[in-house]
Amino acid sequence: MSVSPESTGTRPPCSSGCGRMLGFARVSPRPKGSAPNLEPTSRLAICPGSFDPLTLGHVDIIRRAARQFDRVVVAVLHNTGKAPLFTVPERLDFIRATFANDPGVEADAFSGLLVHYARRRGAAAIVRGIRAVSDFEYEFQMALMNRRLAPEVETVFLTPAEEYSYVSSRLIKEITALSGDVSGLVPDPVARSLAEKFPGVPESASTG
Repeated sequence: MSVSPESTGTRPPCSSGCGRMLGFARVSPRPKGSAPNLEPTSRLAICPGSFDPLTLGHVDIIRRAARQFDRVVVAVLHNTGKAPLFTVPERLDFIRATFANDPGVEADAFSGLLVHYARRRGAAAIVRGIRAVSDFEYEFQMALMNRRLAPEVETVFLTPAEEYSYVSSRLIKEITALSGDVSGLVPDPVARSLAEKFPGVPESASTG
């Protein structure tokens, strides 16, 4: 007669990393009679991007990610192949000012492969925002490659709030270059800096 795990008071080990995914401490195998070895699990997520500039669409994704993870690192990519509107230190300042009242959010910069940075930080996940179907093909391809390079790091896709689904950093730069009004689309620190770079652009923006 076969004996089920329930009848013996034991359960089969979880082979799918369920403890890690649910945020529980993992109990390592131990000799009989010894104390359990509780290893804290990582609940840190990386939100990578150029953030040139930071938009309220970014803010929406980051704050929602912060509700799912203990800590969120907004990681600004050093991209030498582009001529940015704002320097990396300026972008980091925007992020820190915008999330000054969000203790679980921090700003950092990185270069090289994202998965290498995620491993160095001990991240459990990479969070990416998807605005439209056109974003998905590229993001899906990158997620599969990242999984191959670092299978222990998950990729989480979030869609923005409807009012920000069309907002991108590229559009913000194009509109402000032509003295357009981007109020309500970028955080206040970004709006003020855009007004300095492009005279005639309103400084006010929706709170972010």
